[in-house]
Amino acid sequence: MITYENYSLQTLHTFHLPIKTRYYVEYASVDELRTFLAESPLVKEYPLFHMGGGSNLLFLHDYEGVVLHSGIRFIETLSDDDDTVLLRVGAAVEWDTLVEYCVKKSWGGIENLSLIPGEVGASAVQNIGAYGVEVKDVIEQVETVEIQSGAIRIFSTAECRYAYRDSIFKNELKGKYIVTAVQYRLQKNPEYHLEYGHLRETIGDRPLSLSLVRQVVMDIRHSKLPDCNACGNAGSFFKNPIVPVALYEKLKKRYPDMPAYPVDAERVKLPAGWLIDRAGWRGRTHRGAGVCDTQALVLINKGDAAPQDIVELSYMICRSVKEQYGVELTPEVNIID
Repeated sequence: MITYENYSLQTLHTFHLPIKTRYYVEYASVDELRTFLAESPLVKEYPLFHMGGGSNLLFLHDYEGVVLHSGIRFIETLSDDDDTVLLRVGAAVEWDTLVEYCVKKSWGGIENLSLIPGEVGASAVQNIGAYGVEVKDVIEQVETVEIQSGAIRIFSTAECRYAYRDSIFKNELKGKYIVTAVQYRLQKNPEYHLEYGHLRETIGDRPLSLSLVRQVVMDIRHSKLPDCNACGNAGSFFKNPIVPVALYEKLKKRYPDMPAYPVDAERVKLPAGWLIDRAGWRGRTHRGAGVCDTQALVLINKGDAAPQDIVELSYMICRSVKEQYGVELTPEVNIID
């Protein structure tokens, strides 16, 4: 167990804002976590916030409490048959390390999620997704510890109540459980998902493989998204809005080139980046914050941003998109007040 006081989080979250926490605690096992929750006086004196890789966070000010971080790192095989393999992965494993590991083993299901920043534990909370794939489609179980009691609880995929960038851990059980490990079922005879983001046309007539899909996804992400280490950002700041078909058809008459992806018979998903771009925000700045000039969905720290600069810029974008399209944008980023 590692404990620091008045600890800087600037290098531990991808916006790289000069934020500190009153205490920072990293545990290396489930037993250490349970002991800390049961015995540490800090638990009774201060609020707790658990963070992963810090790739989806915006702190508005210094955190006057305890930031917890997992140091549980392992990848183990629970079962292996002719068609699938079931992996159990520690919450602190970097997500893209897991993707690379699976692709090298020729296990399919998460190759479209290559290069998404963050850690395994957050994947199960956020239901990360990209290029037509969501992690819920491969999650079998989520292992957790309840903060209040220290009890171990294992959630099935159904119990997690997954939806678009959403889960029970972001709603009814927000702040009540800590993910310690996740079980994923991967395919040995994978189905490829190439309908989103020009994957199919980029791959062209090259022989299809998991490694090729991963490389193409990485190339596209590198071309559009700024490196978090070079330019502070949290990736996609907003969720892609899901709207009624009737509203989409109305907008389509005004904007014939507006892309959309069917959700069901009554709803479609609109790309937030396209809406923001067409509303004129790409490349614009607000004090120390800005909109990425290669992907309007990404808000950036130009180097000297205050948290409020980023928040105010996001509010201005939301108002603009609402006025122009009648569409509400909601943050994908977790804003910590």
